[in-house]
Amino acid sequence: MNSSAAAPFATTRWTQVLAAQGGSEHARVALSELCSAYYGPVVAFLEHTGCAPEEPREVAHEFFAGLLARDGLAGADRQSGRFRSYLLGALKHFVANRRRRASRRKHGGQAEHLPMELGTDTGFEVPTPTEAPNLDALFDHEWAVTVVEGALAALAHESIAAGQDRQFLVLKPWLSFAAEPGSQASAAAELGVNEGAVKVAIHRLRRRFRELVRAEIAQTLPAEGDVRAELRHLVEALAESPVVPEWDPNR
Repeated sequence: MNSSAAAPFATTRWTQVLAAQGGSEHARVALSELCSAYYGPVVAFLEHTGCAPEEPREVAHEFFAGLLARDGLAGADRQSGRFRSYLLGALKHFVANRRRRASRRKHGGQAEHLPMELGTDTGFEVPTPTEAPNLDALFDHEWAVTVVEGALAALAHESIAAGQDRQFLVLKPWLSFAAEPGSQASAAAELGVNEGAVKVAIHRLRRRFRELVRAEIAQTLPAEGDVRAELRHLVEALAESPVVPEWDPNR
């Protein structure tokens, strides 16, 4: 039995958080790292939930502050679940709770605090994936872009450290999921090497890029998480370019 296949999951950031429910310093650091990686998707989601144009970033900070509080993971399932899925559910409830508080203030009532737990009735209709597929697709698309950009940044850093920054810049188009990279012969001429060397370099870059993407995804899964399935979802999400209507959790 090859134990190395299971080893990467033993110390993932999300596994650490779930094991301690955010109570230990290591878990809080791990959760903070996960939250920082998901800042972009959360802001993109909030831009379509009735926030004023200047509000999404401020509201995102408020949302993450709640998650980073000691009771912020009250609804997280210790046994299963992706961080991406948990975060999207928690974000929907946060928006609905925030709207409820605003409505109470507007009508002179006392603001009621609602715990950020999944599966609870907030008193508002939170759209399900079938009711608001575009909004869910937007969040997943931004998540996928964030993962890919993070992997590219890490690969660029490695290339610079190895003195191969010029090669990385020339061959980076071959890492794209969609764009046509161009001619390998032209890349070889630009780098002053033969075409065979370019093919080998592209193969190595792609392999390392896939490793970095897989490593980042694995950090957001539970111990038994399926990285392959999440990778398939990432590729599908990248192919989406959702047009998102305004979402009002009151409707």
